[in-house]
Amino acid sequence: MSAITLERRVGGIGDPAERLDGVEKVTGAFEYASDLCRDGMLFGATLRSPIASARIRRVDIADALASPGVEAVLLAADVPGKNRFGLNFDDQPVLAEGLVRYAGEPVAVVAATSLADARAAVGRIVLDLEELPGVYDMEQALEENAPKVHELGNVLRHVHIDHGDAGAAGAEVWVEGYYETAMQDQAPLGPEAGLAVPGGDGGVDLYVTTQWLHVDREQIAPCLGLPEDKVRLHLAGVGGAFGAREDIHSQIHACLLALRTSKPVKFSYGREESFSGHVHRHPSRIWMRHGARRDGKLVAVSARLLFDGGAYASSSPAVVANAATFAAGPYEVPNVQVEATVVFTNNPPCGAMRGFGAPQVCFAHEAQMDKLARSLDIDPVELRLRNALATGSVLPTGRPLAGSAPVREVIERCAAIPLPEPEPAAGRSLLHYPGGAGGTTRGEGLRRGVGFAVGYKNVAFSEGFDDSSTARVTLRLVRGEVEAEVYTAAVEMGQGLYTLLAQIVRSELGVERVVLRRADTMIASAGSSSASRQSTMAGGAVRLACCRVREELSRRASALAADKSRPGGPAELEDLLYEPVEAEAVHRHRRTERFDEHGQGDVHAYFCFAAERAVVEVDEELGLVRVLQVAAAVDAGRVMNPLGFAGQVEGGTAQGLGLALMEEVRLARGVISNPSFTDYLIPTILDMPPVALQAVEEPEPEGPYGLKGIAESPTVVATAAVVAALRDATGRELNRAPVSPDELVGLLGPARSAGVPAVPEVPGQEAVPSYHTTGSGQQHLM
Repeated sequence: MSAITLERRVGGIGDPAERLDGVEKVTGAFEYASDLCRDGMLFGATLRSPIASARIRRVDIADALASPGVEAVLLAADVPGKNRFGLNFDDQPVLAEGLVRYAGEPVAVVAATSLADARAAVGRIVLDLEELPGVYDMEQALEENAPKVHELGNVLRHVHIDHGDAGAAGAEVWVEGYYETAMQDQAPLGPEAGLAVPGGDGGVDLYVTTQWLHVDREQIAPCLGLPEDKVRLHLAGVGGAFGAREDIHSQIHACLLALRTSKPVKFSYGREESFSGHVHRHPSRIWMRHGARRDGKLVAVSARLLFDGGAYASSSPAVVANAATFAAGPYEVPNVQVEATVVFTNNPPCGAMRGFGAPQVCFAHEAQMDKLARSLDIDPVELRLRNALATGSVLPTGRPLAGSAPVREVIERCAAIPLPEPEPAAGRSLLHYPGGAGGTTRGEGLRRGVGFAVGYKNVAFSEGFDDSSTARVTLRLVRGEVEAEVYTAAVEMGQGLYTLLAQIVRSELGVERVVLRRADTMIASAGSSSASRQSTMAGGAVRLACCRVREELSRRASALAADKSRPGGPAELEDLLYEPVEAEAVHRHRRTERFDEHGQGDVHAYFCFAAERAVVEVDEELGLVRVLQVAAAVDAGRVMNPLGFAGQVEGGTAQGLGLALMEEVRLARGVISNPSFTDYLIPTILDMPPVALQAVEEPEPEGPYGLKGIAESPTVVATAAVVAALRDATGRELNRAPVSPDELVGLLGPARSAGVPAVPEVPGQEAVPSYHTTGSGQQHLM
């Protein structure tokens, strides 16, 4: 640029930059949403249905209204606007009216001067329910005589992909299998929370945990009967999300009570209520058949996918479409047929969770590849290499793969990571045995196994969605120091986004001090912090804004150089900031397409690939497991922050390991039976093995700086890799995740299917009614 040089600062792109919020979080100074407080605020509590399918005969709130400290009790009839909301379409009531469709569905909300008073008042509400026949099994939901969860029927969406001829001649070896994955909880440590503050203009300000401020507002405002500009959302501190904050939780309830009482109202769920207050990962049942030539080249894949969406749509239509597109795995397959269905049941709603449909199908297609390798007597890694996708490969959706696709490299780099040295069975620390400090073994009957898995996930929104992100960058002098401010509605939920945005600004503008303004809806949308998209989308918008700031600085520098009354010499940056420089920019990725009637189309913008190898020890008498090592090679495009990259891979791997070994939301007639971290187990630091990590850097043309979002791909492959290692150690089929100790010792056999369910008769690729997510008539596929 003319007459001024911007220096590169430490903490820029490629540096192992420390988290901007790291010190506050580890010292306890960071304010999470559950810490929010206002003078005179009330506390909200929710009455939820204890059963999953019922008719509401009567709700008597008289005793609750007369309870100490209570200032409001609201029912469905008190909702001033539309009593329906939803992420894909409006099917979920703000408060149940007439029917309840899942255990935990909100029926009434209370505001009181203390949380204890609010909860006591909830206990005084008389809820008279007539239990109705329910649907608690995803295959039952497809039966002709099954009760209908919704009037439109139990099929929420069916996706059909027909590429080539799945029955084509040329396959010399066929393998088939049936697979199940359980319902998994995102288990963010921070619960759902928010604070609604009534405004003097008749509107409301909402401080809340979420992943997408603007789409929350689109759902909230119609329910309040207010225009969107009267509903102002502000991001509160988010203690993790992983998809659980995609949907509305307490937002509408808090706003309704705040507007009714004219006082601030705070909601903060406890752990048990949190299990009912957010969606979960879809349980799945998958039937697959693979055909190959004797040399290992895949010829055909057919798959039947069935997902349990629970009682309401959430993002299920997009999840099942995602799963369908990835069902054949990251392999070149000329003939692919997929029939994928997500159904309504009276189970808790399911929606977004890290991986978004890809972990379920990866678990199945990688087990199939191992079966095929055994049938052909080909090394499992070599079989994957012979079939690996590459740039230009034709996908099952009929379009060439655009962008970088280093599938061979992630496989080779992962396989080349040294295996851990065998440890003598006797004489170890108790922590180094399966079962850990429980002292259940001294090394008797230990068997070691190794498993390998490859998978992939789309980056950013798909299926024709007009995906964009807006950001504003302001450069100014503050007490003589140059400061850059970044303003975006993109949500930081613990993933390190704001640190990355600061790195971009430091590199583009050469400034040391970068501040992030709190995200809110007063700036245009940045889209959701999901779909591994914010590094590229918000990062791309910030980079463009920085470029425009530089252009203005260059113009000012040129004007100063042309000023003959000014002393000579190059202008300093401070000389150019006689008034702030501000620029706003919008970043978009390339346009995608919706499916045609055969499931063909340029559905995704680009992809991230990963391979992981797990090494396990299994106590064959007790069925206990210790994961010794996970080796990971992850396609990053370009590593922007090595610390952040390692953290995402390790965290994603932990969630995949959890689904492999322990994590399952258990249901009894739709009621969650383990809604606590005592009974719903997640991996701790003692369960996590060392992760030997390799970054594969092949720049992505669509990503700013060549980067890709990598938050999900480790989760996609980890479950498949760990369970493959368990199969190797035990020789058992193990076709369900999570794997229980009883299955490892043979007390339980593999999950069985009564037969492949028939394909439902539905109109094309669409759910009914039509999608409306963003107000533009478009769904988002993550």
